[in-house]
Amino acid sequence: MSRSEIIRFLILRSIGNFLLLFAIFGVFATFGPVLYYEAQYQVMQYRGVKYKVALAEKPSGFGKITNSGIFDKRSQENFGSVLTGPKEQILIPKDTEFSILIPKIGANAKVFANIDSADQNIFLPVLQQGVAHARGTVFPGMNGNIYLFAHSTDNFWDVGRYNAIFYLLKNLQKGDDVIVFFQGVRHNYKVSDSKIVGATDVSYIVNSQNQTSETLILQTCWPPGTTWQRLLVFAKKS
Repeated sequence: MSRSEIIRFLILRSIGNFLLLFAIFGVFATFGPVLYYEAQYQVMQYRGVKYKVALAEKPSGFGKITNSGIFDKRSQENFGSVLTGPKEQILIPKDTEFSILIPKIGANAKVFANIDSADQNIFLPVLQQGVAHARGTVFPGMNGNIYLFAHSTDNFWDVGRYNAIFYLLKNLQKGDDVIVFFQGVRHNYKVSDSKIVGATDVSYIVNSQNQTSETLILQTCWPPGTTWQRLLVFAKKS
């Protein structure tokens, strides 16, 4: 083999290796967070870790939050606490002005109100910090659809950053608890249904105020780690 052929072979092999590594990086960048949260959830199920939300002043579960009582420790909310922490852990809302907690999957996030779900320049920065409440939809305590989302991204390597909070919504079943704090008041919901819709379906946002009952709707991407479709989880006041 001549010198030029050797050089050509080395160049082609280097390009091939680079493309292979780039493809592997793309897969892990996109689906790595999915695997992380799924592994965390499976360990949580295996160990029997249960999350509970901080007690409220009123026995009914509605009213201003208090951290007194049997629960006085904040959940560490990381893989370490799932692996070695106590089997009963407490979730304290990030912000009692507006936040969501889902005990079954250990989710706990601040909610940002009145976010334009059609403008990526507005909602993408918000989704890096928590969950967005879709502008035009109602708030807890009102009849209509309360639409919360954590679902979109601009580049494939950012999918995990924007979807992490709601990755495990797929594990929710009918009857599971969802708690939302709004303006210092706790609102309790139970999952009633779920469905997969197209990525451009905004009917539940557009028609949010044309309802006679209160429905909480949680949205994330489907399948996890992609932006192809949307998974909607519905919950009713309990």
